[in-house]
This record gives sequence, C-alpha cells and structure tokens, in this order.
Amino acid sequence: MRKVSAKNERVKRSFFRWLKEAAGCCDSTVNNIENAILLWQEFSKNEDFALYNSDKAIDFKKWLAKRAFRGKPISIVTYHAYMRYLRKFFGWLVRETGYRSRIKPNAVDYLKITEKEERIATQSTPRNYPSLDYVRKLVDSIEPKTEVDLRDRALISFTLLSGMRDRAVATLPLGCFDKEKLTILQNPRKGVETKFAKLIPTTIFPFDQKMVGFLTGWVKHLEGKGFGSQDPLFPRSKLDQGADNLSFEASSDVEPAFWQGTGRIREIFKKRSQAASLPYFPPHTFRHLAVNLAVASCKDGEEMKAVSQNFGHEYIATTLSSYGNYTPSRLTEIIKSMDFAGNPRATLDEKLDKVLLALKDKVL
Repeated sequence: MRKVSAKNERVKRSFFRWLKEAAGCCDSTVNNIENAILLWQEFSKNEDFALYNSDKAIDFKKWLAKRAFRGKPISIVTYHAYMRYLRKFFGWLVRETGYRSRIKPNAVDYLKITEKEERIATQSTPRNYPSLDYVRKLVDSIEPKTEVDLRDRALISFTLLSGMRDRAVATLPLGCFDKEKLTILQNPRKGVETKFAKLIPTTIFPFDQKMVGFLTGWVKHLEGKGFGSQDPLFPRSKLDQGADNLSFEASSDVEPAFWQGTGRIREIFKKRSQAASLPYFPPHTFRHLAVNLAVASCKDGEEMKAVSQNFGHEYIATTLSSYGNYTPSRLTEIIKSMDFAGNPRATLDEKLDKVLLALKDKVL
C-alpha cells in the first residue's frame, strides 16, 4: 500500500462518526466496514476515494474473488459482506461535498454481486445442534462438588431453557430473572446486551424439570450468598493469587463480577463436554435446539407466535427460516416416518385453509 492519504483518513473518520452517531451502528459493525474499506485501499494502492468509478468497482470484484485467506479463496458469504459494506461507504461518500461532482451515483451499484451469488450467500443452511438427550447427559455429568460446578450446571441448563444468545446470558443481572414465575426480562437498560438492543420478555421453556431445578437452586444459592439484583446471574470464577504471587488462578468459587465477553462461556461448554466424553456443541446451537423443541410443541398459530416472540423475533418467518430448518438426518427421519400409503382425510386445499384460519388475526 502506498503512503497513507491524509485526505482519505479524514473522510474515513467522518464516515465512522456518521455510522455510530447517525446510523446507530455498533462497534463490531463499524470494525467490519473498516476492514472492507482497508481492502479497497489495498486494491487501489490508497488512491483518492474520489477516483472511484464503475470500472474500478468491477476490477475490485475480480481482485477480491481471487484473494486467498489461509490458502483458500474467501467464502461467498464474506465476499457478499465486503460488497455490502463498501456500497454503504461509497453510497455515503457520493453525497459528501467534494465527491458529489466526481463520483456518479449509479457507479455505487457496480459493487453488487450477481443474483446467483446473492442467493448462495444469504441462503439459510441447517445448523447441526445437540439433542435434548445430549443436554441431559451433559448436565448430569457435572458432579456438584464446588460452587463453579453448580454454576456450570445451571448455566448449561439455562442456555437451553431460555434459548437466549450467549452475549445476553453473560450480561444478565440476577434481578432480571424471576425464579418464582420463571420469567426473564432481557432489558438493555439493565445492561443486558441483546441483539439490536431489543427489550425481550422471555419465559423459561419447561423442556426438563430437573434442569429447571438446577437453575432455581443456583439462584437460591446466590441469594443466600448475598448477591443482589445488579450482580450477574452467572458470575465469573473468583481469581486467587498464585503461589508465586505473580499470577492469578481461577478458584472453585465465584465472585459478583460479570465475564468480559462470551469466550469463557464457550470454554465452559467445551470443557464440560470433554469431561463427559461428549462432542462439543457451541452455546448458540442450544438456541437452535430450543427453537426446534418449542416449535414442535405448538398446536396452533397463537402458540407459534408466542414461541417466536419468546425468542425475541418480531415475525414467525424469522424463527422458522433462521432456526427452524431441520438437519439432514432429522429431515430424513421425518420423511421416512410419514404415511404415504393411506388415503388423506382432507385435500391439500382444505388443510391449507385450516392452517391459514388458525394463523389469521393471531400472527399478522
């Protein structure tokens, strides 16, 4: 890359300011967009952004498609994301003084990918997730000898029973969980980091009463220790000074402090699955399991809408398209169990009418 352009850097700072303060983008989104712009600067050898045009956009797409990451071409999903981020940047830039007369507005459209690539990049693929039997074996494998054991058992149980994202779990205060009603208020004002900072009222899914007991027992334990409503529901392990007095080691007790990030939660899931001689499933896959268990229990449109809202989704379509796809093995199991030989008691039209009637005024 050529010498850094002071003009380009000033424009980027203005753009990042606009992203945060006007567009309301979070830091992670800004970082992703910044990485895309850095790629453009590498491709263009840091030339003035005002020199952008449709021909350069086409050449950049060819350059990026050939770019390798760890010896392999970048994925279509990553390629699509970079194009989207750069369209956002140049779409903003073309409205700015000093650039409006130099960049043609329709030149930004050349940063789009083909319709075929768009479908491939955005299609929802089945996610491999654990079974309910797996989760039961995992929590039952944890012998509650220490306070950390109690926490980890309750954490894994809660992740399934609530269906919450790990970031929200890591930032959930004790006061946001009602152990009597088994309800959770994922409240961003209380520090809960939900997706898009949405306020999400959630009720615990009673998939397994033993796991519900592990959870409520943990809450009572924390309250008995004097934990308050602002303290974490799942606190980090207490740090004790090592024997050399130069380092700190995690003890078997907890302290009223939140984890920094979600890495520690993933480590707990991995450590506990290895100890139980079970395959590792990331915390978010437990959300996929929760969706499929809950959806399978729905009898009508009203219950389907309630389940969808419980996961923080505004629309049922989000629940079904993002989390409702079956794994290939489960799909095969369902199809093979269906009775294709018997005479249907109702026509396809009658069945569809029945489904639509159930959804009317409850979903829309």
